[in-house]
Amino acid sequence: MLNLTEKRVLALPPLLYLVVLFLVPTLIMIFIAFREPGSYGGVEPLLAHINGHTTINMSLDSFRFALSSKFIWQLFFRSMIFSLITTACCLILGYPLALLVARTNAKYRDLLLLLVIIPFWSCFLIRVYAWMIILGPDSGVNHLINYIVQFFGFPAVNLLYSSFAVVVCLVYINLPFMILPLYANLEKHEDDLLEASRDLGATRLQSFWRITLPLSMPGILAGSALVFIPSIGMFVVPELVGNNCSLMIGNLIKQQFLQTMNWPLGSVTSIIMTLAVLSISLLVGYIASHTNGLKYANK
Repeated sequence: MLNLTEKRVLALPPLLYLVVLFLVPTLIMIFIAFREPGSYGGVEPLLAHINGHTTINMSLDSFRFALSSKFIWQLFFRSMIFSLITTACCLILGYPLALLVARTNAKYRDLLLLLVIIPFWSCFLIRVYAWMIILGPDSGVNHLINYIVQFFGFPAVNLLYSSFAVVVCLVYINLPFMILPLYANLEKHEDDLLEASRDLGATRLQSFWRITLPLSMPGILAGSALVFIPSIGMFVVPELVGNNCSLMIGNLIKQQFLQTMNWPLGSVTSIIMTLAVLSISLLVGYIASHTNGLKYANK
């Protein structure tokens, strides 16, 4: 057993990591949110000397503008919808695959996990550019889908630079983050429980619904959080494969910091998004902890 001093020494590196790379930048962002935007970008000096008087350039104007802006709230709710759709699609696609990997013979399990992880070996931008080629107007996928659409009498559609392309890329990028936590959970399930349910007359569907699904709730929640939280702040994917009608809140934050150079408004928008995501995560965690499925899974 480790004594108290050894525990503190082991906890020091992750504590420093969180303080330096998370707490300090967050405090700086909060401080900038209360500053006045600079005339040429950035922020105004904290202290201003006017007619022999020293004033502090602190203001709530950025908060008032952000909370009353319909455009910002529109981007936020659009980001929420895209993230929820992405999370649902990743769960629908990832759960059967994670279950397949977990129940595969150990001889082939590592190979299947390797195939899930392989996309991480390539650059994020290269994968998005690959989807731009796949969904482009001259691609075989685009021709096939438009052939089917026009066959039924509907007008041709553009797959690239659309909300559809944004969701497809978000699902592709985040799918491994759903599969891996689910696999880690499903792999620990005892087969004896399923055999006992079969002996008691349960069908395969009943066994899955009453045993496998409740036991996998921690993996579902972990995978959903790992998919939902990064998706809502994504700005690269909407910028490359989306259009003006599919921009997300991350695009606005990036624009405020790098293009418009309105750092206070960008900081306020980031704070609103962070608080919203934390609130949703806490609400989902509270609801999940009070459901019978998760209580059963924790036993």
